[in-house]
Amino acid sequence: MGQLEGKVAIVTGAGRGIGKATAIAYAQEGAKVVVASRTQATLDGVVKQITDAGGTAIGIACDVGHKDQIFAMVDKAVKAFGPIDILVNNAQGFGTEANPQKSTVFVSVQDTDDVELEYTFRTGALASLWAMQAVYPYMKGRGGKIINFASAAGMTGDPGNTSYNIAKEAIRVITRTAAREWGPDGIQVNTVNPFLRTDAWENWEKARPEDVKKYAESVPLKRLGDPVKDGGPLMVFIASDANSYMTGHDFNLDGGWEIHA
Repeated sequence: MGQLEGKVAIVTGAGRGIGKATAIAYAQEGAKVVVASRTQATLDGVVKQITDAGGTAIGIACDVGHKDQIFAMVDKAVKAFGPIDILVNNAQGFGTEANPQKSTVFVSVQDTDDVELEYTFRTGALASLWAMQAVYPYMKGRGGKIINFASAAGMTGDPGNTSYNIAKEAIRVITRTAAREWGPDGIQVNTVNPFLRTDAWENWEKARPEDVKKYAESVPLKRLGDPVKDGGPLMVFIASDANSYMTGHDFNLDGGWEIHA
């Protein structure tokens, strides 16, 4: 306990799934946590869970598809807790802004829609970039940890996920570029590629049950990861002082799924 004592962390998409698990794990390790997501009521529930357990957290509603909201969220976080030490870019939109979805929907390359592609890219790759730009002034010269969420689906070219794959591969490129540029500032930037049972996974399972069953069965460890048990400890390690010399890397939190082929 206490691996993140005195640190200030922002976790986007923290209302559920791996984002929520990460926010709770960080608070348990002593960090002051900014829980960011679109829905204030959802945020309030996560913050209450953290504070009831003795942790410190605030919730800030933020639609990461809008740059001004991201910068405003970071400003509020700094005013509440001080300079940011840890940024976790977990939020990712699906569908379109007018018709958002809870998970990816199978769409072939040929049928990929510009509007869906733009929204998926904006809420994933651009949102990650904007949040990184917003926290950089507070990390420059004092160091920091940035953790971006990508996906093995992009690396393997998962069929039917064109928009999502493009966004997630762009996030990996942003991560590697920032790792090189910001290394002299003591800022470490890494990527996590998760394969966990979350709300998004369960919604995806309802939409594509046969495909999802095949994915789950192809995991070498023969189980889907758990956001709390499997995700929390890794997210703490990457953000902690124990990780002092790794940057620009992918952490595949996937039970070996990427190598299943």
